[in-house]
Amino acid sequence: MCQTIVHRGPDDEGIYVHGRAGLGMRRLSIIDLSTGHQPIHNEDGNLWVVFNGEIYNFPELRPELEARGHRFYTNSDTEVIVHLYEEHGIACVKKLRGMFALAVWDQRRETLLLARDRFGEKPLYYAVDGARLLFGSEIKTILAAAPALAEIAPRGLLSFFHFGYVPDPHTSFKNIKKLPPGHLLEFSDGHVRVRKYWDLPAYGTYEPPSEQECLEELEHRMAEAVRIRLLSDVPLGALLSGGVDSSIVVALMARFSSRPVKTFSIGFPSRDFNESEHARAVAEKFGTEHHELYVEPKIEETVQHLTSSLEEPFGDSSAVPTYHVCRMARQHVTVALAGDGGDELFAGYDRYFSYLRRRKIRLFPFGSGRWYRERVHPILPMHWRGRRFVYNLSLPCRQRYLDGISMLPCRREKNIYSKDFLAWANRQPSPYDSFLPFLEHGPATDPLSEVQYLDAKTYLAGDILTKVDRMSMANSLEVRAPFLDHPLAEWAAMLSPRWKLRFGELKYVLKKLAERLRIPKKVLYRPKRGFTMPLFHWFRENPGPALLDILLEPRTLRRGYFAESGVRQLLKEHRQGVRDRSSELWQLLILELWHRNFLETKTKQKPAAAFQPNAFVLEAGGGGKASELVRA
Repeated sequence: MCQTIVHRGPDDEGIYVHGRAGLGMRRLSIIDLSTGHQPIHNEDGNLWVVFNGEIYNFPELRPELEARGHRFYTNSDTEVIVHLYEEHGIACVKKLRGMFALAVWDQRRETLLLARDRFGEKPLYYAVDGARLLFGSEIKTILAAAPALAEIAPRGLLSFFHFGYVPDPHTSFKNIKKLPPGHLLEFSDGHVRVRKYWDLPAYGTYEPPSEQECLEELEHRMAEAVRIRLLSDVPLGALLSGGVDSSIVVALMARFSSRPVKTFSIGFPSRDFNESEHARAVAEKFGTEHHELYVEPKIEETVQHLTSSLEEPFGDSSAVPTYHVCRMARQHVTVALAGDGGDELFAGYDRYFSYLRRRKIRLFPFGSGRWYRERVHPILPMHWRGRRFVYNLSLPCRQRYLDGISMLPCRREKNIYSKDFLAWANRQPSPYDSFLPFLEHGPATDPLSEVQYLDAKTYLAGDILTKVDRMSMANSLEVRAPFLDHPLAEWAAMLSPRWKLRFGELKYVLKKLAERLRIPKKVLYRPKRGFTMPLFHWFRENPGPALLDILLEPRTLRRGYFAESGVRQLLKEHRQGVRDRSSELWQLLILELWHRNFLETKTKQKPAAAFQPNAFVLEAGGGGKASELVRA
């Protein structure tokens, strides 16, 4: 199990086996390089821990524990976990300020505790296999110990078609689950109990007396979040995209650093996707040691490599530039800070503004929207402009947001899917069903806060943080996100929505803070591009038959998901310039390459002439800091 994740922890390996429990780890050494070997135990050896992540408040926790009589034998942050457990039991996780996936084996009680950090910066998978519980930082660790668990979950793939990722607690495998962020799991006497230990507070309940006081408090909290993430015994830098969030992080790092901050950014030859000039402007402003890498449109090798290591299909194309910037950064540093989380907490996505405008439109009165979706929409040509927009307006208000964040939902894009797959999908619960409760019953009462909360609980963990963790750890690089410091995040949630969206300006207060930190205004007030690839150009200028044409190969179509005519139509529209179909084509391509490069190289798939849920059964072959968890 440890050997499957050497890339996550190349510096050390540790194993503890006793009685019913076995713990293993791979370590990327960050703090206490000499004595931080894991697993780590308490004084009498009846508690053992493996841990992936960083506990930023361990310098404050350790003296408190020592004052209560606890004796430490390392200088690592890991050791505070076992002593906190001795004091507080499972409630110890509430004391931790940081990112973590951890396991504590209580030998006396024969109980295992698993816990994942509040936002899900670190992954944690688990599976019940007979009478035993298997867990790990990646699905590969579980499949190494239990090959029979490699059974595809069609419902997980249905969610992938909708969102481009598989939301927790589900995975692409039927009997393997993700522990959701902010949750812990107890395993005792063969029983699994999962419970939530943290959530964001009520949104919009705090109204600062003035803009000046709001900015002062935000700067204080943000500076503290950055400062505590600079603790490291190895070289440290920052991923600088040229956007507001990462620029603020770099500005504050420069404040606390006695040496020039090392910054890293990616550029593209396509000018309309290239943000390197903005990253360069920030680097020059704060005197950083800046490194740039331009990514050329020869992505075949990277995509083949990534899909062979990703255990689930992942449709966010920004994984490719993220992989490249992490690979470049790892040549100079072991830890990098990044700006992830700023968009969810301070309302930075353009789709928020679009959703608020669409809520005001009433195009279909008296329930006629359902009639339109069932009778009219399916017969409209796929290339008809406005087709998706009108479909969106036919939905109830909250479902308009869910449709807006969806890629290839079956009920909207029926032409793409095979009849067998559609027939099966229509009998399944909608993937939206697990998202609606966040909108309808979350701690938010205004429309903007509702969708912010939804994204913080789904998209942030399932897409953004998954991408960052997988691409960084593939390069043995640890990435830290100051915006996800939970005291800062709780304050941001409580902040009135008028400080997040005002006068049509998204991230209003965050941009005012950036001005206060003297970040160039040309960086702040411009259209948001995001950290994306120029797929639109690459798929047209260089169609790459080795990539795109595999979508029409018999081997692909025999899997039973898609209709050949629908796939041909997507390719035709994109290559002829009728519509930009790069996102849809990328998602289909990633799914097929995941089948070929991950599943079929590590498993033996039973062929299926047409889609049948029972056909997707696989037989697997044998073949942090950050300790990487593997097993109990």
